[in-house]
Amino acid sequence: MDEERQPVDAYELFVALRDHGSAPDAFETVVTPWLARASPGYPARLAKAAQCLCDDGFDGPATLREDMSWELYALSRVSDVLLLAQQPPYEAGGEVPWAHRLHPLDQWPALGLEQYLRLFARLGLVAFEETGTFDPFLHEIVEVEQAADPKEPVRVTEVVWPGLWLGPLLFSRAGVRVRAGARHAERGVADRSPLYWTFLRRHRPTVDESHGWGHNSQWRTGFRLDLRTQAGRRVNADGHQDIDDAEGSLGPNEALLTPAERRELVRHRCLLRPPENAAALAADASWEADLYPFDWRLPASE
Repeated sequence: MDEERQPVDAYELFVALRDHGSAPDAFETVVTPWLARASPGYPARLAKAAQCLCDDGFDGPATLREDMSWELYALSRVSDVLLLAQQPPYEAGGEVPWAHRLHPLDQWPALGLEQYLRLFARLGLVAFEETGTFDPFLHEIVEVEQAADPKEPVRVTEVVWPGLWLGPLLFSRAGVRVRAGARHAERGVADRSPLYWTFLRRHRPTVDESHGWGHNSQWRTGFRLDLRTQAGRRVNADGHQDIDDAEGSLGPNEALLTPAERRELVRHRCLLRPPENAAALAADASWEADLYPFDWRLPASE
């Protein structure tokens, strides 16, 4: 059990980065000392977490699996704030997103990608870019170049930041700029609508299960499980709610999304075009923030 009682954790690093603020030399001042304390136990802990969370046959204590998920979520917050410097500015207008109010965008260090990758490589994560065909499993849309032909498929034009694997577990997607026809991805929606399962982005609102909770409770948020197995990929593997159960567990706003839009939301973590029932949804001004897709499970055939 000694391995589980580590002297450092991701929450400690997140707080240290926040307290350091936008002052220079954050990598040398904050990250390097934290890594020195973290090695070698913490990378081994992450590897064990990925193995256990991806194992359907895990028979250890439920609290251990929960703790591992919480720790990965905390580390994903570290990744989110360190990627802010790579993102476009937020376009003023309308209500400031909750996460921006609680965590002002100018309070975080601006690490370069080389330093970002050095940190996560030391923790055992493996970077990827995947510059071929656009794939929502691997790619997060950062900006859309709207093609004149509305039927032009989505294609990657630039990788803004690489994604990260933790063993078979997808830790984070690569951020990409894309070109697409409006029937596939609409500029201003695919790149600016709320991004779910995400703590913070500079250029768009985000929604995750921590938002709105108190200081302690928000860190009891589970990490979304997207993983690759011998049988193929599994998307939001811990989801347990039927994505089409409009008569049962879906709320009124969720049920107003079409089946295709619900699937789009799970795969892309955002909507790519205005929903068909946009007028009915607009009757609830907070429908996007209140939408709850986090438990949705895709049918096995998909």
